[in-house]
Amino acid sequence: MPLSTAAARPLSRRAATLIGFTAILLWSTLALATSSTGAVPPFLLTALTFAIGGSVGLVTALVRGVGLGVLRQPWPVWLHGVGGLFGYHFFYFSALKLAPPAEAGLIAYLWPLLIVVFSAFLPGEKLRPAHIVGALMGLAGTVVLLGARAGGLGFAPEFVPGYLAAALCAVIWTLYSVGSRYFANVPTEVVAGFCLATAVLSAVCHALFEPSIWPAGAGEWLAVVALGIGPVGIAFYTWDIGMKRGDIRLLGVMSYAAPVLSTLLLVAAGFAALSWSLAAACALIVGGAAVATLLARR
Repeated sequence: MPLSTAAARPLSRRAATLIGFTAILLWSTLALATSSTGAVPPFLLTALTFAIGGSVGLVTALVRGVGLGVLRQPWPVWLHGVGGLFGYHFFYFSALKLAPPAEAGLIAYLWPLLIVVFSAFLPGEKLRPAHIVGALMGLAGTVVLLGARAGGLGFAPEFVPGYLAAALCAVIWTLYSVGSRYFANVPTEVVAGFCLATAVLSAVCHALFEPSIWPAGAGEWLAVVALGIGPVGIAFYTWDIGMKRGDIRLLGVMSYAAPVLSTLLLVAAGFAALSWSLAAACALIVGGAAVATLLARR
């Protein structure tokens, strides 16, 4: 549920980091939940889930006594929030259309490494070599995992527009995440407004670029609602708290756990099989997190 960064009892750095990590756990369920939504096209699914996530945030804020007046924020706040959420998804979906999914996904998933690097420019943060090493180990694990899933990675010149779109979405998400620290005084409840605005813009893109294929049956609608409440709803609120108040470098490294956890969930559900590449990816990503956590402290 949305938590205000202006709460009466301030969060410790460790608590905020743990809250931010719940976003990574929720994002690891995206693949499994999305596979249950049938043939709903990407922008329509984004519009539906962000509308649900934003509505849940507004209702929770009202229940907690936070009025709608919290949405009255300067335009840079809205540009940062809506530009980050909608911009990332727009270019991510564009990349998947213009380039093979494995290569596009790998380039897009450079954002954890970029978050670690860009955090060095934040006031009060100190980037250590262990953070870079940990992030690179996580990236290596993602390369192993996605490369094995796709039967190998091959970057071809004809897919350059897709690669550029994927790189742009990685940069946008990095700027949104790291930039949240500069808006630390903006209550997390405002993320609900970002979600609703993203839903509207996604609905426009759906009307322009996609056929209308709605969820078929109660099962697919239930999956859409689950996506809207969890990976698209709660996750963005908790990520906002983690970026504003937590250890941003550690969260960047730990973000590489999402694709591995996602694959493990697919294995548990019978949609994927155990493999040596999965084990190697787990070892690299867990090792990278350990390096970033333990060696950086030393």
